[in-house]
Amino acid sequence: MLFNSYIFVFIFFPVCLLGYYGLLHGQRPQAAKLFLTFMSFWFYGYFNLSYLLIMVGSIAFNYLFHLLLSKKPDKKLMILAVAGDLSVLFYFKYFDFFLSTVNTVFQSSFALRGILLPLGISFFTFQQISFVVDTYRGEVRNCSLTDYALFVSFFPQLIAGPIVNHGEMLPQFHKAGQERVRWEQIAEGFGLFILGMAKKVLIADTFGAGADYGYDNIAFLGCMDAVLVIVFYALQLYFDFSGYCDMARGIGKMLGIEIPVNFDSPYKATDIVEFWKRWHITLNRFFTKYVYIPLGGNRKGAARMYLNLMIVFLLSGLWHGAGWNYIVWGAMHGVLYVVTRFWQKTFSGRKKARFKIMTILSQILLFAYVSIAWVYFRAKDIAQANSLLMVAFQGKMQKISLDLAECFQLDEFWYVIKILHLDNMAYSRYILMAVILAAGLYLAMAGPNAAQRMERVKYRAGSVFVLAVLMVWSILTFSGVSTFLYFNF
Repeated sequence: MLFNSYIFVFIFFPVCLLGYYGLLHGQRPQAAKLFLTFMSFWFYGYFNLSYLLIMVGSIAFNYLFHLLLSKKPDKKLMILAVAGDLSVLFYFKYFDFFLSTVNTVFQSSFALRGILLPLGISFFTFQQISFVVDTYRGEVRNCSLTDYALFVSFFPQLIAGPIVNHGEMLPQFHKAGQERVRWEQIAEGFGLFILGMAKKVLIADTFGAGADYGYDNIAFLGCMDAVLVIVFYALQLYFDFSGYCDMARGIGKMLGIEIPVNFDSPYKATDIVEFWKRWHITLNRFFTKYVYIPLGGNRKGAARMYLNLMIVFLLSGLWHGAGWNYIVWGAMHGVLYVVTRFWQKTFSGRKKARFKIMTILSQILLFAYVSIAWVYFRAKDIAQANSLLMVAFQGKMQKISLDLAECFQLDEFWYVIKILHLDNMAYSRYILMAVILAAGLYLAMAGPNAAQRMERVKYRAGSVFVLAVLMVWSILTFSGVSTFLYFNF
């Protein structure tokens, strides 16, 4: 079930909200948590019932090891549990990739299985690995099956994160029903949900149309077309993932649950280290705690630290997708991250003068580098990524494709252009693309994000009207929207 769907907005979530608070108002917090778990199972099983069986089996498997490790923190048991989780993840996500790699290297002909990837398996697998490891370390005690099942399946963050830990969520589940309903939190969550929904269906999917056209027609693109397609995807992914995170946090707030921030305006970063403190924050936290530090972190010298960082980024690339293009993407980020850390470590003692123009230039250069890396993230393989980049850097200078501009001819805006009689201009078909691109770049790189906007919002007539317009406009667009990009990971 998608957040941006009629069944979610008009049936699922109203039933969830009313049922949950109805049980809490009746002073039945345990029943309320069971109800929320049931609704989360419905939400996940709506995609495919077999996915639900996999998730329930994973919950039972990991909770059993939690009980065993709570009684006796045996390292072998912990390794067995983690190995079991990774084995399931490997089978569903990487088995075909492994077979295709073996076929390529050894000229063999193993038949690929065509295994369907269960939605969100990377997220709830990592979440449970962290829980099992923390149980072994003595950081988790006395977690009931009800709380654990809700911790894993809580639907706002189930499919595309954030990867939450027990310390953030279990105390909130324990306190369910002990606090009065906070209407201001519900109002803030509702506004955040609307802004996230608008990001997804009005902005991300519009840029997505341009990106899809470009990747499907690389042979017909000119130099400027290719550059625009690269930027379009960078903005599509930004608003798609940002929109999901805002909607997830908004839903959580409406249910009285604070979900951790997972996305904090990463395109405002001026170096790659800052970028990864802002992009997919909880994934970065997971790799730091459960991979980077156990590998030795920065405790074994500079060379070992840089090696550990590269390992983390290569694993991050592989986590995002079973393909060599994802590994290249991870390597590109890892190399720049290591170079940046080396630079910062080498010149950390020097007094630096920071001018505004240098900050802006650093931000633009980082955006350019990250956008180029995204090409390997989006392309179906390395060859397609290289083809697009070759066109961008060596292609013919020609007029921007009218077919590419047509991807931005939204009816509701084109009518305005006609009313203003701008449609008779020579370049009228490019107006909307230019305006939407400028607006997207401003919102991503300079404007306040949704959380910052909601902190400033006072529910007066003007703000209520704007939110109402965005909500109606978004809902009217549901018939043409796509799934969230991070559902693929």
